[in-house]
Amino acid sequence: MPSQGGRSTGTSVLALALCAWSASTMTACTWGDACWEVYGCAPDPEPPPGPCVGEPGTAPALDQCGVFVSTSGSDRSPGTKDAPVRTLQHAVDLAASGRGNGEAPTRRVYACGGSFEEAITLPSGVDLWGSRRCDDGGDWSYEGYEWPFGGPNASSVIAPPLGVPVRVLGADDAVIAGDDATTVIFGVRVVAADASASDGKSSIAMILSPGAKVVVRESEILAGNAKDGEPGEDAPSFRANAGVLGNDGANACTADVAMGALSVVTVCDDGIESTGGNGGDGGIEAGGDATSGLPEPVGSPDNRGLAGSGASSMPCTDGGRGADGGPAERAAGAVGDGRLGLDGWIGVRGEDGKKGGVGQGGGGGGGGRARGPTITCPTGRPQGGAAGGSGGSGGCGGNGGKGGGYGGASIAIVALQGSVLTVDASEVLGGKGGDGGIGGTGQWGGDGAGGGRGGRHLVNDSWKACSGGDGGDGGRGGDAGGGLGGHSLGIGSMGASVAILQNATVLPGQAGNGGLGGNASSEITFGKGNDGTALFWYRFDEPAPEPPQ
Repeated sequence: MPSQGGRSTGTSVLALALCAWSASTMTACTWGDACWEVYGCAPDPEPPPGPCVGEPGTAPALDQCGVFVSTSGSDRSPGTKDAPVRTLQHAVDLAASGRGNGEAPTRRVYACGGSFEEAITLPSGVDLWGSRRCDDGGDWSYEGYEWPFGGPNASSVIAPPLGVPVRVLGADDAVIAGDDATTVIFGVRVVAADASASDGKSSIAMILSPGAKVVVRESEILAGNAKDGEPGEDAPSFRANAGVLGNDGANACTADVAMGALSVVTVCDDGIESTGGNGGDGGIEAGGDATSGLPEPVGSPDNRGLAGSGASSMPCTDGGRGADGGPAERAAGAVGDGRLGLDGWIGVRGEDGKKGGVGQGGGGGGGGRARGPTITCPTGRPQGGAAGGSGGSGGCGGNGGKGGGYGGASIAIVALQGSVLTVDASEVLGGKGGDGGIGGTGQWGGDGAGGGRGGRHLVNDSWKACSGGDGGDGGRGGDAGGGLGGHSLGIGSMGASVAILQNATVLPGQAGNGGLGGNASSEITFGKGNDGTALFWYRFDEPAPEPPQ
């Protein structure tokens, strides 16, 4: 049957062609009895995992997988299992750059149990696996250890006396790029010393720089206690500058027109002046009016430093006493959350006290007249009347006290913009926040000075000129506000992504109290700084963008 044989031959050729194409383009094919009976192709098998892949508790500790560090090692060693280095930072640097001789970065540090009294900086993508068994012939495994790895004596403890114990750099400093640039911190106990941050007040155990990606697993991150804020500086205990005594007026019969006593001026340290009024001129038939003291007072005080009037049909009048400068009120206490940054947390000081008002100068005394119905200057002498005395200048206002300093914060982990933090099976604990400092006290204002005396008449003392008024006292400087109380937070973040898994414990300690205002008792709330916040996690506002230039 040629036709059948021909058809069979053609089909076989086609099948052979298909099989040849399939064999050249697919692998792991399953074949039937006939070549055209192809059942399908299984996917390629997954490549076997590398020797460094795995979880910290199960992955083998191999020289090719990481750099080894022990408190009994030496930084002259290559960082292998048999020759570990001594310091964590040296191990991190080797893991990030390679041991040399063209070796690729291992991106992992294996740390023995022990106390490392150093602050370290981890690039993103470099892991730190601590609390390995390596003493007494240990194999750098976790065999026989249970959380928390036999207690603090068995854990890898990172506890520098100063500074932030652990910093993780952001994406720009990552050893590897992309989603894999994540640092796993496992089996360590990070302990911040009290008040060890750069501000000398706060205690922060770990800071994630912008863009850092970190997983904290089976570890303890512990902030220490913060320091109280310093009290605000008191203004000087002595009074501010006093006024200047007014000048005395000239006597009658000494000039045809006796010029009124010139004004005196107090120049305060802030440039504000207090000026006594000029005395009125002495005349023959009538005395001249004086001028008022300066500066003009605010409001309607009892004393206004008004000018005295000259003698005419009525006797002259003395200058008025200058108004006292107004005392400054107590300044406000610190408010707000403070701000997070690369150095940790910066709080808010209390407001400084304002300066007290300057006292007004006294008004000048009115001028006298020389001639009356039965009185005149002796023949041959000048005929002018007595001149009025000038007003004394006022005292300067007292300086204000300085605001109380903020209490330090206690924050276990600070996560900055764009960072990603995951806390798994770990304890993250804040300590005690510092109390805000009390506000400084204000200074008493200076005393106003007395006015000058009016001149006398040579013939009858009842025709003398009038005296200038006293200058007003300077106002007391304001007491300052108290500083902000420090926060106590497990985690403080700003624009970061934070995941706290169910088996993690994240807790605050005790927040600090706000500082009292200067010269204030505990019952007086005005001028008191806000108390700090105690929360397991607090999200700070990001700073507002700067306006375009």
